[in-house]
Amino acid sequence: MREVSDFTGAAEILDGRVKTLHPRVHGGILGRPTAAHRAEMQQAGLVPIDLVIVNLYPFRETVARGAPFEEVIENIDIGGPAMIRSAAKNHERVAVIVDPADYAVVLAEIDAEGEISAATRFRLARKAFAHTAAYDGAIASHLGRLSSPDAPLADFPEALVVSGTLARALRYGENPHQKAAFYALDGAVGSSLARAEVLQGKELSYNNLLDLDAAMRLCAEFAGPAATIVKHNNPCGVALSESGIADAYRRARETDPVSAFGGIVAVNRTVDGELARELSETFLECVIAPGFAPEALALLAAKKNLRLLAGEIALDAAGAFELRSVAGGFLVQTRDRDTAAAANAKVVSKRPPTPAELRDLDFAWRVCKHVKSNAIVFAAGGRTLGIGAGQMSRVDSVRIAVSKSRAPLGGSVVASDAFFPFRDGVDEAAKAGAVAVIQPGGSVRDVEAIAAADEHGMTMVVTGERHFRH
Repeated sequence: MREVSDFTGAAEILDGRVKTLHPRVHGGILGRPTAAHRAEMQQAGLVPIDLVIVNLYPFRETVARGAPFEEVIENIDIGGPAMIRSAAKNHERVAVIVDPADYAVVLAEIDAEGEISAATRFRLARKAFAHTAAYDGAIASHLGRLSSPDAPLADFPEALVVSGTLARALRYGENPHQKAAFYALDGAVGSSLARAEVLQGKELSYNNLLDLDAAMRLCAEFAGPAATIVKHNNPCGVALSESGIADAYRRARETDPVSAFGGIVAVNRTVDGELARELSETFLECVIAPGFAPEALALLAAKKNLRLLAGEIALDAAGAFELRSVAGGFLVQTRDRDTAAAANAKVVSKRPPTPAELRDLDFAWRVCKHVKSNAIVFAAGGRTLGIGAGQMSRVDSVRIAVSKSRAPLGGSVVASDAFFPFRDGVDEAAKAGAVAVIQPGGSVRDVEAIAAADEHGMTMVVTGERHFRH
């Protein structure tokens, strides 16, 4: 191994800021296999370089740990990207590696063929340019949030550069006539479908991935054993159980077993044999869990088309962005990650909630956050009883939730993702048997909704936190 300074004949300068920016490095990389270039390189004493391996300064990691501005700037690599780009440009002769996962592949090819093929060099060049683009994008996005070196970070950068790596091409999009692909967001941390391991089943579809994302996010709301069943991006059953994950799934399925048919399941515990037997009773598209016991995998192997995924079930990292395309651009917002606990909500009715009601209010509130607006959720005993989703009027969501319930609603609680614009939604919930309400509040007619709760002997708490989901 030779030091760069020995190779170039020039000592590094400016505290190491200039090391590889030298003609002997870039001339050795960029020289083409032509007579003219060979002659010029020989005259200049340049040695051809045919393999370049670079690990860039850890800019993202430095930012992520909250390093001071000066340290962040010093972790902007200059020589590294320059060498990568030089090598990628000259992939006709030079191979460039930016991903340690390619070390073994390239070594195996050299051992077998004595050289690196043109096809591999081109693949590595494409990967290299994507790598430096993502690296520069991370720098631009971070610095774009600073109006000056000592300013606090703005919520959003002036220029948001988003980069992703193709995880898989999909058979089609939301409908068969639409093309689709799944990209893994570069630099993403926390729970990720891109890092989930597919253990068996058919190829994942666009709609599968959307529903898996919805199921995972809802399941991550709960610390105890929880099961969620999602259909068309809405939960059709959610439950907790201290008796185990199989019982949680059974209770979730009881909410709406008809809608559970063809659904997506997420659980936040390892799938054991008991749960695997329960899962086998219903036609399901996908199941995602932190893991699967060997017995569970053996039992579910008979369901050859059932997609099984092992992946982390956890909340998004704080500050994670959510992107959504619109005509001519895209909308960006932070994830709706945090949920106000019902215990911290303001009691606005004459009657305060009992401890049991408060537990169910908290559960219903967390589920309601993941239901398409207008959203209404009836719950009791740590499980959903009726879910009304996506209606243009809130009272209609109440009526749909009541109509979907298979269990008596007497003594249940009800959650609403936004305020009641009129008292009719509270009246309908009371008529169905609900005894407690959780909602954000904030309507000009709050006083009417509160009065309705008092007239029916209900308890009502307001969180001051809306959870629309469009």
